[in-house]
Amino acid sequence: MERWSGRVALVTGASAGIGAAVAYQLQDHGVHVVAVARRVEKIEQAVAQAKQDAKTRGRYHETKAKPGKLYAKKCDVSKEEDILALFKWIKETLGGVDILINNAGTGRDTGLTDAPTEDWKIQLDLNVLGLSICTREAVQNMRTRGVDDGHIIHISSVAGHSVIFYEIGMYNATKHAVMALTEGLRKDFVEHKSNMKVTCVSPGVVRTEIWNSLPKYNTEEFRKLPGLYSEDVGDAVIYALGTPPHVQIHEIIIKPVGEAF
Repeated sequence: MERWSGRVALVTGASAGIGAAVAYQLQDHGVHVVAVARRVEKIEQAVAQAKQDAKTRGRYHETKAKPGKLYAKKCDVSKEEDILALFKWIKETLGGVDILINNAGTGRDTGLTDAPTEDWKIQLDLNVLGLSICTREAVQNMRTRGVDDGHIIHISSVAGHSVIFYEIGMYNATKHAVMALTEGLRKDFVEHKSNMKVTCVSPGVVRTEIWNSLPKYNTEEFRKLPGLYSEDVGDAVIYALGTPPHVQIHEIIIKPVGEAF
């Protein structure tokens, strides 16, 4: 991770859960982190809390790096104008990004035969289009600056590998799309003879706020199932970023021990 010290990472969906955990872990490795979310006022507190939670669970890893800076910025990743304004600010203030963590995402527990169109659109706009626009802007920024060792990481889900629950059919579809976008981006880099990397991290159940938007699963019974913590996913991100230049971790699936699906 030493080669990333002093460089810039953009983390979307950083006001809670996985995004907050990834932000503090990158910061601890000396990376300057632009942490974005719609709830910008919650970002700094969420990042600090994620770090404290990891310490409480005995999962905090000390590093020797001088901590990077944290820049909390407001951005709704489902809106292209917000994304373009964010990248303009990054270019003018920090020069550009070297790492992009596409973490922002949402789910709805409405199915494929009874859901309102708006529920589908919300998921597609954020999970697929928002991710794609962020990726496009980050890669174009890197290419303009002559950065050829950048890294794009998509935080996806095991729902991108199989249809977990039929009630979240569109969510499954968006995460399958992320898998296709990951492989498509890898082939784009190959075609451009680029040394940039792309990684997709697919966790199983993670104990985060996303379950608040899925009332059918936000139950005491479901919370008793095996689950990961946000820093477990963050560890996978750090592992992928820390590989040698010739090694690309294209896909990581992480499940808690005992997960039944």
